[in-house]
Amino acid sequence: MTVLVTGATGSVGREIVRELLEWGERVRALTRHPESASFPPGVDVVGGDLTDPDSLRGVFDGVSAAHLITFGGELFAPLTTGPQIIDLAERAGVRRLTVLHGGGATPLESAVRASGLDWTVVMPVEFMSNALEWAPGIKEHDEVREPYADRLSAMVHEGDIGAVAAVALTEEGHAGREYLVTGPEVLSLTDKTKAIAQARGRAVALVELTPEEAQAQWRASGMPEDTVAFLVDVYGNTPPEGRTVTDVVPRVTGRPARTFAEWAAAHAEAFRAE
Repeated sequence: MTVLVTGATGSVGREIVRELLEWGERVRALTRHPESASFPPGVDVVGGDLTDPDSLRGVFDGVSAAHLITFGGELFAPLTTGPQIIDLAERAGVRRLTVLHGGGATPLESAVRASGLDWTVVMPVEFMSNALEWAPGIKEHDEVREPYADRLSAMVHEGDIGAVAAVALTEEGHAGREYLVTGPEVLSLTDKTKAIAQARGRAVALVELTPEEAQAQWRASGMPEDTVAFLVDVYGNTPPEGRTVTDVVPRVTGRPARTFAEWAAAHAEAFRAE
């Protein structure tokens, strides 16, 4: 049988695909733009849009398990097509689902939880790959400009998120579980910038912005107001879940969670001036 990965070109989706291929699973990758998608040999790449259930006819055929995302379309708005997607999956004989939690209640996740399928909710905290947003400032000015310099995060490697999802998609014993996926350590902004500096071989200065300066910077970059408000809240009032290490990665995957230093070393070139 085949495992379907939606959101397959995203940072987590690609990791799920990679993990499943390493285990010898048959993988079908769903993308809105199959003509431009790049995947390893052996991946069955199919076109479809989660906002348009009619475009998904046949996508679930022969699929035993599927990974779903909760946002879709060009603007990545919360999907409202959950009931139709679940109906297509159930009719095709899908047995297991994982869903990537989107930071709050969403219609698709609600539909997954209400389904009769074996579902697992994968709830990651801050992605390590978010640090790539600092790359331009580091490359050009050797600095990171952020508010709330004392905020803490148990940020997680996107590969570990993918590994947890891949296990839940292919093994028994994960139905009805909610997995809060974190990294192995709690880090400050200073810790993160030091790790990047070590990886790139050049110092990185941390410049603390006031909340007002940060909001102006985010708006100037074209960030929507709801995202600005979300960042002010999550950075200024990081919930305990975002700054508390869990044992989900080693417990589910059988291997240690990867550190931010490991991630930074693997992405060092992204932070080096050309």
